[in-house]
Amino acid sequence: MKVVIFGASGMVGQGALRECLLDPDVGSVVTVGRSPLPAADPKLRHVVHADFGDLSPIAAELSDADACFYCMGVTSAGLTEAEYTPVTHDYALEAARVVGGTFVYVSGEGADAESKTMWARVKGRTENEVLGLDRPAFVVRPGFIQPRHGITSRTRIYRYIYSWSSWLLPLLRKVAPKFVTSTDQLGRAMVALAKGAQAARVLRSDEINRLAS
Repeated sequence: MKVVIFGASGMVGQGALRECLLDPDVGSVVTVGRSPLPAADPKLRHVVHADFGDLSPIAAELSDADACFYCMGVTSAGLTEAEYTPVTHDYALEAARVVGGTFVYVSGEGADAESKTMWARVKGRTENEVLGLDRPAFVVRPGFIQPRHGITSRTRIYRYIYSWSSWLLPLLRKVAPKFVTSTDQLGRAMVALAKGAQAARVLRSDEINRLAS
């Protein structure tokens, strides 16, 4: 099985990449990014590309994929809707246009196309378009994501939040299981979807964890 990952240098993408490399059913992983990826593995090939709004120049390297994981994301803090939309919406749909196979879009808890909150509205609109694709397509909506196996967020404020709240995780998993998952569980769930696992088309954290197990 061949998997293409966008955003493999981010926290969620690192988790997805790790689980793909560990899974014996995944024979090839292609990651796409603007700069080289430090990870090295016989199954891994990294493609450096600058314009995510036009993937046509690298389409041949992304062909014959069995699945595409869109893990790219950016914090909405300080951004206008016009600034937030390209990474969250436009690039995701371009990835879906070029890469075949099962498409998995990483959204977030609270996404809603009718929301008055900008990030939730943009993600919700993207979800609707992804789910309207004429192919197997899924949306994963993690809430709080626990980074594991040395994985860290590239966003400073997120690193602080994860560090400060780590002691709360056992309690959160008990009282709010629909809102807590981890990088490895999220990655395993995405691989399971790529393999054809039966699941709802929109998965919250508890469903992600169930699929991962």
